[in-house]
Amino acid sequence: MTNTVSEEKKDRTKSLTRKLYKNHVGSKIIRVLVWGAAVISAAILIFLIGYIIIKGVPNLRLSLFEWEYNSENVTMLPAILNTLEMTVLTLLIAVPVGIFSAVYMVEYAKRGSKIVKIVRLTSETLQGIPSIVYGLFGYILFVLTCGWRYSMIAGVCTLAIMVLPLIMRTTEEALLAIPDSYREGSFGLGAGKLRTVFKIVLPSAVPGIFAGIILAIGRIVGETAALIYTSGSGTNFTGNITDSSRTLAVHLYCLYNEGLYMEESYATAFVLLVMVVGINALSSFIAKKITKK
Repeated sequence: MTNTVSEEKKDRTKSLTRKLYKNHVGSKIIRVLVWGAAVISAAILIFLIGYIIIKGVPNLRLSLFEWEYNSENVTMLPAILNTLEMTVLTLLIAVPVGIFSAVYMVEYAKRGSKIVKIVRLTSETLQGIPSIVYGLFGYILFVLTCGWRYSMIAGVCTLAIMVLPLIMRTTEEALLAIPDSYREGSFGLGAGKLRTVFKIVLPSAVPGIFAGIILAIGRIVGETAALIYTSGSGTNFTGNITDSSRTLAVHLYCLYNEGLYMEESYATAFVLLVMVVGINALSSFIAKKITKK
């Protein structure tokens, strides 16, 4: 009986506390501010998407998807293929380096290591650097110093450096979120360090790792400043990484900057939006499939 009475008193106290909190003026103000911020953010997003759809869809035509670029059709098909190629090549460089770097910092480096702290601080700082700085760095290092000229490989290496801190930090946070009991259980069953990392820890951290990769893909596809100074603005698709090429975002910038192809630029913006959404959806689908397995 005593325990029942005490539990009832606790429940009453909790309910009274909740009522007082809800009725408090400060709580109501915070609630209004939170809802207001959410509504404004959603409204801006809906407005931007709606504007791009309304302006872009009516201007779509078959000539925008022809193979050869010229001043009459200003086709975006080569830029789409260049975007896909550049995204894949960038991820092939940045993802393994970022994941293995995070694995070392979390699983192998000593806790509280000064080197790890310096790397974390550096990666967090690099994430806040404007893309134009990366473009100038890539131009000086890859285009001039290495003699690669304006080429896809120069743009790929620049983008890999740019998204590497993002992939590394998100992977590190995903690994840190895995409970130590997973590792201890694996060690208790006789598994070694390497097997524990690749069979237990990394598969459990796949959702967090893919979240970082999806963010990196979004930055790669939408990047312009860093690529203008490194990969240039070649109009055709050759498949040769030593040739100058433009991605879809750079193609959109060039069309809009010239001011002669405004309708085509709106259509390109719509295709770019669909492309980003499609790539993110595909990445999320793959992440869910891997997580289930």
